Amino acid sequence: MHKLILPVILLFLAAPLVFGQNSEKSLFKSIQSFGVLPGNSADLNKINLQRAIEWASKSGAALFVEPSEDPFVIGSGIILKKNVSLIGVNGPVPRGTKHPGKIQPVGSVLAIRDTLSPFITVESSTQIKGIQFWYPDQVLNNPSKIIAYPPTIQVSKTSNTEGVTLRDLTFYGEYLAMDFNAAPQHPCELIIFEHCSGYPLGGEFIRIDYCYDIPRILHCHVNPAIQRQLGRGYSKQLIDAVVARKKFSYAINHTDNAQLIDLFTFGNYGGIVLGAATYGQLTNFNFDCVTVGIHKYGDNSKNRNWMIAQGSIIANTGVRIEDVHPFIIEGKGHSAISNVEAFSGGNSALTNFGQSWDYMTIRGKEKCSVSMFGCRMRDYKSDLPLTILNPNTVIQATGCLDKNEMPFRLPVEQ
Repeated sequence: MHKLILPVILLFLAAPLVFGQNSEKSLFKSIQSFGVLPGNSADLNKINLQRAIEWASKSGAALFVEPSEDPFVIGSGIILKKNVSLIGVNGPVPRGTKHPGKIQPVGSVLAIRDTLSPFITVESSTQIKGIQFWYPDQVLNNPSKIIAYPPTIQVSKTSNTEGVTLRDLTFYGEYLAMDFNAAPQHPCELIIFEHCSGYPLGGEFIRIDYCYDIPRILHCHVNPAIQRQLGRGYSKQLIDAVVARKKFSYAINHTDNAQLIDLFTFGNYGGIVLGAATYGQLTNFNFDCVTVGIHKYGDNSKNRNWMIAQGSIIANTGVRIEDVHPFIIEGKGHSAISNVEAFSGGNSALTNFGQSWDYMTIRGKEKCSVSMFGCRMRDYKSDLPLTILNPNTVIQATGCLDKNEMPFRLPVEQ
């Protein structure tokens, strides 16, 4: 009896090896089978990739960006139609990849050279995963020669877009990585950005507007060291120019219940702006070498509330030190801040003051409220960590330490 059972068990255990590989291959169809080839012109590859997308849209198929020694050069203006997935082999590579004999990334790489249109516009129920986007003509040193490319990935402006997953994406030389500023008449919802890395020379990595239901930005990394493996780096002058654009790496506007976890940025004017018509949670973050870490607005007192926790902000750069604030809060609503520390210091990668002006500036005229717990506040120049310019502010601070490592108490009853 045991002799009969053993072969059956072995066959069962081997089934994933025998059948799984072929089954997995059947889930994808290579873009090369449609004539998207490394040696083709950008225009021809654009035509062939769009043809592949049209084919895949009918069945909800996935197109495989097969790794290649040389990148696929593709013209901009691609439309990722409903139901299509564009899948490559790369995980997040926040320091880049490098061909062993050439100064270029290797793997599932799409090279973009024209400035005519957003590279790819996504519709509902689509996915882009494991792709590297490379702008080989972008400058590294001269700020006056920065190429202002249109967004690499853009939400559809002509239809409502529901359910998009952008995961394991890397950007080299982009100006604006992911533009999800939807048109008011065509909002988006349920968008996921996860494990994406880059350094946008226009200052904006992910921006969202008119997203009516739970966008998620998870584990994203903005850093000028993105091309380190390539042996390429952005100059101090270029990073200063990015800061001077006064943009935020992440921007949330007209959005319900945003979920933001594990976000990083370095060398930009702002970490994140939380617009007036938004609410949600921001946790586990680091905004390093910025002018403003978090700028929170609010247009009503009911649901313009942000819970901000477990993070650090190093605000030290900008035109004037008086403009350097880990937090700016204005407008209506509530900010609940827990265990967010701010410290500062010098950094040779960009021009900086080595300190901030304060920990938080609260301005405006309308009533707003702030609660702080366990915040460590140091390396600011002003006498007090809080600059309260709004007379209608209601604020409480518990278990917080000032720059002298002493318990902080509000100077007057708020």
